[in-house]
Amino acid sequence: MVSIGLLIIAGLGVYAGKLVFQLQQQNARQKDAREKRLVVMFENIHTIARAMQQQQCNVSEGTIRICRLLRALPEEARDYSDEYPAIHTLFTEVSGFAILEDRKALSKQQRFNEDKAREAIEEQHETPVLKELPALIAYCEERYPQLANSRTLS
Repeated sequence: MVSIGLLIIAGLGVYAGKLVFQLQQQNARQKDAREKRLVVMFENIHTIARAMQQQQCNVSEGTIRICRLLRALPEEARDYSDEYPAIHTLFTEVSGFAILEDRKALSKQQRFNEDKAREAIEEQHETPVLKELPALIAYCEERYPQLANSRTLS
């Protein structure tokens, strides 16, 4: 009877050990997936900021993309609007314009009016936004030094 009990306990111990090992593997895979996601997000922020600097991406479009990526970062509670106020201000001012299907639904005159308004806002904020980009790029490169090697855009 005692030996049967010991066998059952040993079997349960082996099973519990197997479950703990599987849990550790799952946690490691999740951590790797989170890290890969962060790398991709920072690469995207870095690429967009560099494209904006090189005038390959217009300022309002780049700002919208960067702010959405910064908001999606699963990091400690950081207020990027304090660190990059010009980028955040431009994002706030242009994020209300119609995009995608909503933009297609606008009349030509409405699209023209939105484009003129967006251009005026961009013109007002372009210089301060461009001044913040080196700090944003440096932050990305500080976080992931391998990004510093990707200096040129195709």
